[in-house]
Amino acid sequence: MTEKKKEENSDQDCYPVETKNKEGSVCVITERCKGCEFCIDFCPVGALEQSEETTEKGYHPPKMTEGCVLCGKCEKICPEFAIHIEEKGEEKESIEEDDEDEERGDWI
Repeated sequence: MTEKKKEENSDQDCYPVETKNKEGSVCVITERCKGCEFCIDFCPVGALEQSEETTEKGYHPPKMTEGCVLCGKCEKICPEFAIHIEEKGEEKESIEEDDEDEERGDWI
């Protein structure tokens, strides 16, 4: 099973994932999760399962097992927006693009 990384002062559990072409994390905002299991059912590689942990509301959020390919289907299917993918380097690229636009004067 993939080890989760609890961020300090955060209500989300993040699971680091490294594939052949990508590196990132699958993050579950546990207090948003209603335990519907859509993410588990729609994962094409079966990388998610229901955890034994219980939220304050009594729901069981998903946890990562093995084999995640960072496809993002879990993120897209979640009706509560409780799960998201953070690809490593994603934020840095968007910040660099913003700086370039500002320097060139490309304002929309």
